[in-house]
Amino acid sequence: MSRVCQVTGKVALVGNNVSHSKRHTKKRSEINLRRKRLWFEEETRFVSLRVSARGMRTIDKRGLAAVIKDIRARGEKV
Repeated sequence: MSRVCQVTGKVALVGNNVSHSKRHTKKRSEINLRRKRLWFEEETRFVSLRVSARGMRTIDKRGLAAVIKDIRARGEKV
């Protein structure tokens, strides 16, 4: 499974490490993903999501029901 936030769609960033001699080597900045088990009151069950820290803030702001509705609209199974 790829490292993608189910709420925000964030993925890892790719850039360059630049040494003192200006030599460039590739690096990846991974996102802060967590497997969260959240209580979904409308269906009276727990749902498991792979969310980033920003995704957890989005859930707090918009509510879990609205976020799950958007995830299902994209065609993902929750």
